[in-house]
Amino acid sequence: MNPDPILVEQFAGQVVTDIAATISGVMTNIGHKLGLYKAMAGAGCLSSSDLANLTGNDERYIREWLNNQTAGGYVVYHKDSETYELPDHHAPVLANDDSPVFLVPALEVAASLWMDEDKIIDVFKSGEGIAWQDHHHRLFCGSESLFRPGYKTHLIPSWISALDGLTDKLNSGAKVADIGCGHGASTIVMANAFPESQFYGFDNHAQSITTAKERADDENCGDNLAFKTVAAKDYSEKDFDLICFMDCLHDMGDPLGAAVKAKQALKPGGSLMLVEPAAQDCVSDNINPVSRMYYAASTAVCTPCSKSQEVGLALGAQAGPGALIQLLQDAGFSSARQVAETPFNIVIEARY
Repeated sequence: MNPDPILVEQFAGQVVTDIAATISGVMTNIGHKLGLYKAMAGAGCLSSSDLANLTGNDERYIREWLNNQTAGGYVVYHKDSETYELPDHHAPVLANDDSPVFLVPALEVAASLWMDEDKIIDVFKSGEGIAWQDHHHRLFCGSESLFRPGYKTHLIPSWISALDGLTDKLNSGAKVADIGCGHGASTIVMANAFPESQFYGFDNHAQSITTAKERADDENCGDNLAFKTVAAKDYSEKDFDLICFMDCLHDMGDPLGAAVKAKQALKPGGSLMLVEPAAQDCVSDNINPVSRMYYAASTAVCTPCSKSQEVGLALGAQAGPGALIQLLQDAGFSSARQVAETPFNIVIEARY
């Protein structure tokens, strides 16, 4: 074995880039938590002293942090004035937590995986699973913060509007279930948008339901919203006009059983909306940074979550539209089709 030294050097450079990004992720998270990006957004050129004074931090640490951000291309350094600038087109990604491309919370998810590294190694060897609630708590809040801006931006105007006749139903008064609702981000968005409709958020993680209720209270939601701790196949409510699965069906041990239950709980003519991570049907079509991120999360979180439950199908976060549509057809839905997509999600509608 005599590998080409040029190719070795090139690949070593790729790994160094990944290591630098991994370590610098901590700096990015610190920049968010200390409000450094928000202070720089729209402020033009700032010295390290300016930013330290604006945010109440020590200048020497701020200077070193800024140099890391400069080396990574997150901020721009102006040599003549010895100042730093956050480009306007970086602000939606780093500073605006309502932006659909605000990505900093993904670092909280990454942090939780480091915390759970030993557990993940164990299931590689045993083939067993890790229940959602057994992960480090940073996973829960990180996932909510990562998904919420996308739901606020796309859920009502793009995804629900793509489902046949659904907006009119929701405006006049419909009954909706949000299965696997987590902290209730998507449920709250829908309930606030359609006050004439009744919304139910179901999740088997009691702590998440407690948080969802707190989030609803914080936003002064009306009485058209209820949360309940219950598994995806065990809720007793029925006659729904719409049932949603938001970034969660692939995490379930028995996604087919959950889909069958949903069909049974829908009214005739009702709709199921399935939101899943963006993916194509073949691995060779998923060779990109988004899929790389999702495959990692699927290995550490989604697949172990499914394998910790009954059936343990382990669908994975990159199943692709073909497998998802086939699953919904196997559950008895008369039709299923992809109706929308973003760089991070695909949306599938299934009809009763």
